[in-house]
Amino acid sequence: MNRAAPGQLLLAGVPGTELNAETAALFRRVQPGGYILFGRNITTAPQLRKLIDDLRDLSEVEPIITIDQEGGRVSRLRLIGNEPPNAQQLREKGDVSLVREHGTITGRLLRLFGFNLDLSPVLDISFDDEADNSLRGRCYGNTVAEVARFADAFNVALRTEGVGSCGKHFPGYSGAMVDAHHDLPRIDRTREELEREELAVFRQFAARVDSMMICHGWYPTFNAEKLPASLSPAVVTELLRNDLEFEGLVMTDDLDMGAIYNEYSLTETIRMAITAGNDMAMICHRIDAFDEAHRVLTELPPPEVDRALENIAHFKEGMSPAHDFSEAAFRQLDERVWQLRVEVLGAERAAERSPEDGKRSPVEMY
Repeated sequence: MNRAAPGQLLLAGVPGTELNAETAALFRRVQPGGYILFGRNITTAPQLRKLIDDLRDLSEVEPIITIDQEGGRVSRLRLIGNEPPNAQQLREKGDVSLVREHGTITGRLLRLFGFNLDLSPVLDISFDDEADNSLRGRCYGNTVAEVARFADAFNVALRTEGVGSCGKHFPGYSGAMVDAHHDLPRIDRTREELEREELAVFRQFAARVDSMMICHGWYPTFNAEKLPASLSPAVVTELLRNDLEFEGLVMTDDLDMGAIYNEYSLTETIRMAITAGNDMAMICHRIDAFDEAHRVLTELPPPEVDRALENIAHFKEGMSPAHDFSEAAFRQLDERVWQLRVEVLGAERAAERSPEDGKRSPVEMY
């Protein structure tokens, strides 16, 4: 990859369940470095695999194909199969082997469809399991040790199956009191508090995960003036790259979330995201913005673009190819998801359908 490929710095959302001529032409023109899929993109197992194959066929450079497949409500594949237990349910069961099994099944499912990166595990500590900050049910522990133990079991198993992992939400979203999907949360944690808890987890995983996602939280301890972590050189470059010595792929959380969309123009957002030190800017919903985003990337200082391109290329060197697809293989893995669900929740509770089952949430968590 070279200076002629600024689109590689975009992680793009995809509209619909198949590519129409207009979308295909847009992606051929922009050449995003990766694609992120959501519930809106999934109707059946064969349809999902075809969509991913079509996205790969449009790409001059093998693309990152990613999804949020954590467990519980943040499991996009539950739209076509069983819902795996979430992180809180797994940790409450207390059996690390079940977490490892979850990672193995997840990796095999994702390889079957052609995904090469899972935006998981969540490395946030749950300070309050009932907090209304989008993390409910998604955290592997209430302490540093608990998160490290269970998240690592999932992470190792996932990567063993050839799927890259992503630690999120750096530098720690646990202290947020509002949901960044709607507004920018101010997180008033001191550096000492962060080092003792949130950052203690991320330091342990800095050499264990393939990528990191930067959250949209404002941390006055790093930036006195209002600035999201995802757009902050102090967080992305100074803290993550220099202090934690993280060498993997770095991406923003979705730049279409209210915390960013309500505060900055698209031009400001893309420029600030990359100059802060991110390698990829994630745009999940504003499909019509990709041409403008591409233009902004072509105007950035060459050293910033080249740095990001180098990191993206390094990540892609480690990507594994998709497994051969069959519906029978999917059904076998989906049955293993069900068996895991029963083992963690018990047969009666496992059979209960949550209000979210089979529905695409109007706000899809990341």
